[in-house]
Amino acid sequence: MGGTAYGKFHDFCKDTGSRHSTLPVCNLFDESPARGGGAPWYGGCDLEGIHLSGGRHLANLGSILIAGLAILISAWLLYRTDRKKAAVGRREMQFFLIGYIIIEICEIFTVGGFPLNGDVRRAFSAVHIASIVATTWILMMNGAVGYQLLDDGTALSIGLIFGSAAALFIGTGYIALDTAFSWTGYWNDTLRAPNQAYALYTLYQLIPLIFLVVFFILEAVLVLRVLSEVRPMFYLVAAALLFAIGQIFQYVISRFICTGTNGAINGGLFETFFTLLAIVMIWVFWASITEDDWPMPAQGSVYN
Repeated sequence: MGGTAYGKFHDFCKDTGSRHSTLPVCNLFDESPARGGGAPWYGGCDLEGIHLSGGRHLANLGSILIAGLAILISAWLLYRTDRKKAAVGRREMQFFLIGYIIIEICEIFTVGGFPLNGDVRRAFSAVHIASIVATTWILMMNGAVGYQLLDDGTALSIGLIFGSAAALFIGTGYIALDTAFSWTGYWNDTLRAPNQAYALYTLYQLIPLIFLVVFFILEAVLVLRVLSEVRPMFYLVAAALLFAIGQIFQYVISRFICTGTNGAINGGLFETFFTLLAIVMIWVFWASITEDDWPMPAQGSVYN
């Protein structure tokens, strides 16, 4: 059966790098105790990167640099968000940006291929996956905040978002770690060649996509029906397109870039870059609909 069948990652891992995949989930299968400790050879283009002493190599310097830039830009957006004292969803947006910063820190060691031993890389990969799930959930909750069903910035609103995101982070992180390290052996029966893990496939490939789609639907309805505006939609559509382009580079074009550059780079670098641009556009969109001159919905219902 092909690697794109449900739960199987073999083709995804192969197309995004053979020994070092720029999909963090693929790192969980490397040297897994459930597989006898052998790092898999996916059969795709090997991302060579920069060779260091001791047989080590820095697989994806471009992604590391862009991830570092993303952290700096996100920190600046955090500061700008804090200055918008009257903005709806200010604290909730800051939660989202903090989640993205955690993702980018992990990305330095997973997508970037910073030299680490197998255990440490798998731990970072598990945190990376858990952060993606939790952060996309926070983004979806940001889409609901604009409807003012609960007062934004209150202990109840922040507590619900933070508590639910923390639960998703812990649950996803545990499943990823137990899959990688086989602590309980519960997930071993899903680790059949080619690399297969139903729970991780659902959590990593499907759940974040659902959260993102719901976010864009919520925001589109808010802007077009409640605020009766069109201009902010350009920012929202731009964010969606930039994110989609990044995913195309990661899943479709990556192997061609890797082969064409003899393993110097692959699509992971471009995925990191376009995702950063998408995050910036999401922030610009949020800032554009929280200006003082926008008509805001009455408290309790967006249709009052």
